[in-house]
Amino acid sequence: MTLCKARIHSLESFSTQDGPGIRYLIFMQGCPARCMYCQNPDTWDRSGGTLVTADEVFEKIERCLPYLSSSNGGVTVSGGEPFLQPDFLVELFTLCRKNSIHTAIDTSAFYSKDTEAKKINKLLRLTDLFIVDIKSSSINLHKNITGRELEEPLSFIKKLEKKNSPYWVRYVLVPDLNDSDEDVDGLKTIMSNLKNCKKLEFLPYHTLGKHKWEHLGLKYPLENFRTATPEDMKKALDRFGRDYHGKI
Repeated sequence: MTLCKARIHSLESFSTQDGPGIRYLIFMQGCPARCMYCQNPDTWDRSGGTLVTADEVFEKIERCLPYLSSSNGGVTVSGGEPFLQPDFLVELFTLCRKNSIHTAIDTSAFYSKDTEAKKINKLLRLTDLFIVDIKSSSINLHKNITGRELEEPLSFIKKLEKKNSPYWVRYVLVPDLNDSDEDVDGLKTIMSNLKNCKKLEFLPYHTLGKHKWEHLGLKYPLENFRTATPEDMKKALDRFGRDYHGKI
C-alpha cells in the first residue's frame, strides 16, 4: 500500500500524443513556471487539484491495461511540473514497474533546488522515457517566455545523457517569437552533441488553452500572435535539417 498523497489536476485515459502507443495521462498540479503559451494555467496553483494516493491512481490505470498493452503504450505523467511531487512519482512508477507498464514523464525540468537528488536519481531508474520541453534556444528569450532559466532543462538533459536515459525533446514553435533562423540554429546546436535523444518534436503553437486564461481572469500574453501554420512548421524543419525529422 502506498502512503504518499499528491495533488492531481486531472486524468486522461486515452492519449496518443504523449509517448509511444496509447497512454494513460496524469496531469500533476503545481508549476513554478509561467509560460506565455501554457495550455493549463489552472495547474499552476500548488494548493489546487485533488489529493490522491498512487494506489488510487493505479487502480484506474489497471482498468485501461488491455488497450495500453495492445498498443505498446503506457503511463505518462505531465503537468504542471511532475518533479514538484517526486515521492508520488516514485511510488506510482514502482507499481508500474512491478506490472511491466511503460512509464514516461513530460517535464520542463523546472523543479526546486531542494528536491532531493536521490529522489530524482531514483526516478531516472524507474522512468522508461523522458519528454523534455525546451521553450527557446536563447537564454534571454527562454527567461521571457517561461520566467525560468534555460540552464534548467539543459542541465537535466546533461543528467539524462550521463545516466544513458532515453528521452525526447519537444519545442513549441511560435511564429515571430521563437521561430527565427537564429532560434532554430540555436536549437540545432543544443541538439548536435546529444547521444540519447531518440526523437525531436516540433509542435505548432495554438490557442486552445486561451479560454482557461480568460476564465482565471488572466491576461493572455500572446494575444497578438498567430498560430503556427504547416508552412511555418516546414520552414523550421527544413532549416533544422531533414535528418532530424521524426527520430534522430
